[in-house]
Amino acid sequence: MTHPLLCLRDGPVARLRMNRPDLHNAFDAMLIAALTGALEALARDDEVRVVVLEGDGPSFSAGADLNWMRGMAAAGENENREDALALARLMRALDELPKPTIARVHGAAFGGGVGLVACCDIAIAATEAKFGLTESKLGLLPAVISPYVIEAIGPRQARRWFATAELFDSATALQIGLLHAVVPADGLDAAVDRQVGLLLKAGPLASAQAKSLVRRVASETGRDRLDADNATLIAKLRVSPEGQEGLGAFLDKRTPRWALKE
Repeated sequence: MTHPLLCLRDGPVARLRMNRPDLHNAFDAMLIAALTGALEALARDDEVRVVVLEGDGPSFSAGADLNWMRGMAAAGENENREDALALARLMRALDELPKPTIARVHGAAFGGGVGLVACCDIAIAATEAKFGLTESKLGLLPAVISPYVIEAIGPRQARRWFATAELFDSATALQIGLLHAVVPADGLDAAVDRQVGLLLKAGPLASAQAKSLVRRVASETGRDRLDADNATLIAKLRVSPEGQEGLGAFLDKRTPRWALKE
């Protein structure tokens, strides 16, 4: 049986490639478990500095597998709850992965596929990519992925797209904040590789901790505590081996030892 996920390594770069091309990389329990397990393993791998998430075949991910949905429709509420919690674990593992992540998006990204894009730190799509939070067409809502999608596009946009389930193009996805860049299909790999190169030139510890800093600053309401926490963070970074090397390299006008070529 073909494995639903491929983990491809190129030095410090790991590529997680969803591998259900005939089904447009639609989610089922096996793909969710494979993605979660791979992310948890990569989180523990000190050799990995960047993770790229992509899909094989014509689409990034077209949401839920129809056969999987048929089975869940026949299941009870408790079983459906456990199934939803498995998806929630996946999204959280991706969102909190202590490595910078890049979504390489082409073709369709629907439902949970949009959730994956929203959880990645950097999202780049081909011009022809299509997006949709299509759950309301089925009498459902994108509840599990909602924290990440709302964080990416904001409450105002979410209220529209969650309710209407209409599809939108890559230009709209860029405008509302789901994407960082849109490029022609033949330039997608080059655009992703450029971001990989930038991340490999950054301090590994600094780039890995960027998302946790943003999350903490965005949620903290006490300014005194925020100032104290940020001062503690920058002090630790300055005296860390990485910070010492980065500052020393800058002052000596040389490349830091941890900066890697693309």
